[in-house]
Formats: sequence, structure tokens, C-alpha cells
Amino acid sequence: MSELIEVEDLGHRFRDGSWGLREASLKIAAGDVLLLAGRNGSGKTLLVRHFVGLARPTCGRVLYRGRPVGADLAAARRGIGLVFQDSEAQIVGQTLLEDAAFGPANLGLPTDEVLARAREALEVVGLGERERRRPDSLSGGERRRLALAGILAMRPECIVLDEPFANLDLDAIRQVLAVVARLAAEGHTLLLLTHELEKCLGHATRLAVMDGGKVVYDGPPGGLEPESFEALGLMNPYRYGNDLRELTWLT
Repeated sequence: MSELIEVEDLGHRFRDGSWGLREASLKIAAGDVLLLAGRNGSGKTLLVRHFVGLARPTCGRVLYRGRPVGADLAAARRGIGLVFQDSEAQIVGQTLLEDAAFGPANLGLPTDEVLARAREALEVVGLGERERRRPDSLSGGERRRLALAGILAMRPECIVLDEPFANLDLDAIRQVLAVVARLAAEGHTLLLLTHELEKCLGHATRLAVMDGGKVVYDGPPGGLEPESFEALGLMNPYRYGNDLRELTWLT
């Protein structure tokens, strides 16, 4: 597998002198389904903002396809699709189709291809029959899926979802997770930032955990000892005796 993203000893220092990231290192290869976990404030969101140039390193670097992100920011933003936790901030269209078409339209593609991509993406997230509806008529889970459709329509190499299950009810969580599982099965490269491992760990190919701005574990999804989760500020996903394969809310 080829490396898409490489984070090398990344440091980010805030204006008040505190460090949000310190010596953070991580690699994401094509085909990975990587869960990046950590307590609030561990640096997960700040880390991925560096992937697309929304934050600047104090030290260290982030490479996309072997080149520093800052050297070709447009390429990084085409290749890495980021779905924010506040997905409503990414919804800009007056209809679902218009919203899903926004990204590919800004790539300068022909109108026919823009609409084809938008419709295909809406189908993938289960909103294909609602393309003429207004986004403000959707539920929270549907809006998160719409934001994901807008990213899918741009056909990035890596899709990053920041807390994709936050503030959703059970049905909406399952709807979002079903899309994630489908994308994983189709070979997409996925990075999920979450502290809710019991919902999705069974779908991962790798688990990384951040604490204090560093990546303190990076390995197989079942390789972390159960007692280590609480020490890292996470709820133990095995607390009810679950097997790794059972750690999904799809069932």
C-alpha cells in the first residue's frame, strides 16, 4: 500500500505558548480504515486541520503524496476530503443536489459531470430520491450524510470524518455508520476521529490514540489492552465483554 499522508514530528504551539500538538507522527496508507481516538483536547481535530492547510505547523511537517501540504495546498485539498463535526457549516446549497454539486462545480468540471457526480454521491449516502429537497428540511443525521455526499462528489483519495456520530440518535448513528461501512467495503481510505469506539471499532483496520498532542498508540484495532482505554481518557469498548467484531452499532 502507498502512503497518502505522513505526519512527521508535528508540533503546533498556540499564541499563549501552550502546545496543542507535540511530536505527533502518523501515516495513512491507501485503503486504511483508521480510527483516531482520544479524549477531548487530545489534538485530534487540530491534527487533521493541518492535513488541508487550515493550521500551520510550528515544527515538523505533513506530507500528502510525498510533498509538504504547504507546497501544493490545492492538491492536498482535492485529495483529502474533510467532513467537520459541525457538518451544517459545510452545507451551502438551496437543494440537496445543488449542495452536493458545489464541490465538483468549483473544480471547473463540465456541468454534466458535476450533476452526475452529485447524484451518484447522494445515492451512496441514501439521499438520492430527495435531491430537490431543501437541506433545512433534513434531520441531523441526514445533514451529516449530505455533508459527506458533498465530499464524495469531489472524489478525494482520503475521507476524514470528525466525530461523525456526535449528537445523533440511534437511527441516525446507524445510517451514518452504514455509509461508512459501505465506503470501507468499496476500498475507500477513511479516517474517523471519534471517542465512541464501541460504535465502530469493529470496522477499523487500524486504531491510533492521541493524548497530550501526541500519538501514543498506533496499531491493530484489537491491540490495545482493555485497561489502557480509561488511562487514555476513553471508555473501554470491551466493558461488556464484547468481541472486537461485535463493536459496531450496525447490529
